Amino acid sequence: MIKQYKLRFYNFRLVIFLLAISVFGVQLVSIAMDSLRTKQIQGVILGVAAMVILSLMDYSWILNFQWIMYGFNIAMLLAVRVFGDSANGAARWIDLGFIRFQPTELSKIIIILFFAKFFMDHEEDLNTLRVIVESAVLLAVPLVLIYVQPDMKNTLTVIVIFCILIFIAGLSYKIIGGAILIAVPLLIIFLAIVVQPDQKLIHDYQRDRIMSFLYPENEEYTDDIEQQNNSMTAIASGELLGKKYGDSEGVASVNDGNFVPENQTDFIFAVAGEEYGFIGCTAIVVLLLLISMECIRMSLRAKDTAGKIICCGIGSVVALQSFINICVATGIAPNTGTPLPFVSYGLTSIVSLFIGMGLVLNVGLQSSTYNKEIQKKDLYKKEEYL
Repeated sequence: MIKQYKLRFYNFRLVIFLLAISVFGVQLVSIAMDSLRTKQIQGVILGVAAMVILSLMDYSWILNFQWIMYGFNIAMLLAVRVFGDSANGAARWIDLGFIRFQPTELSKIIIILFFAKFFMDHEEDLNTLRVIVESAVLLAVPLVLIYVQPDMKNTLTVIVIFCILIFIAGLSYKIIGGAILIAVPLLIIFLAIVVQPDQKLIHDYQRDRIMSFLYPENEEYTDDIEQQNNSMTAIASGELLGKKYGDSEGVASVNDGNFVPENQTDFIFAVAGEEYGFIGCTAIVVLLLLISMECIRMSLRAKDTAGKIICCGIGSVVALQSFINICVATGIAPNTGTPLPFVSYGLTSIVSLFIGMGLVLNVGLQSSTYNKEIQKKDLYKKEEYL
């Protein structure tokens, strides 16, 4: 379960990036809502501890429990339906007394682990109709439970992550091309339906977010775009160095005036823009990019397909959520309520991401180079014994 690894194979560069972005997160959450500082620090400490422990555990051993993880995932999502706490019309949290737990965040990590093992076991016949249908059915169960919370953003996020996983596993380009040819017309049909006032495909608030993005000049959707407009104003007001280090005398704070609701979670990037300016925003984007790139680099050194899928899957979660959050904060995409990885307030999100990073670190520890050294060492001992 826990092996003895050589310290020089430990990816300290990735750890430094994670600690740096976490420091940014603690500072920004403190600025947005000072009462959450302690909880954010506790989340980082708990996440780092989980990351270190998991980084020393053999991920191949963990993957042996794939069906137990899958069952646990379904049980968590069902518990949300039965015992979940509601907020803003959605039941996505379970109150454990000492913490509110959002199972969907951990569910994304479990789905990556499950399909890493599943696709590796079916590597030889991955492009057969049986395996593709079977994997789609296995994905559909947790996907439906996430969708009915309702949680459209994480439903779409999981679908995109699954597509990345099966591509990394080796899905044929012909199948990918065929899927794109089917998906594009379906997307057009979907948009054509949801813009209708009497549509039943999605909830009204979800439709309003899409409509406010497509028709921002329409007064009917003014309230829906106001938050994003204020977010862009906050980012622009920070200019190059931000109000914390720049000339902020006589300049009102958009964040302090509560013109950007949920600025400790969904719109934390607006706080970064106002307080630390262009330089601070760039630093955050670069750190998130470096973390994603390190995950990809670890995948290239993985000893097997499962390790490659784990690294690319976790890296995709960080990259995709970062892209969506920043696009929403800057008005490039509709408001989705996606947190910024390692920065936004949310203990479940932080700990889940650190769990994923612990597995990435373990994949790096068991790289092909490391395994070659172990094999040479064992061969040398065998020859010495003979």
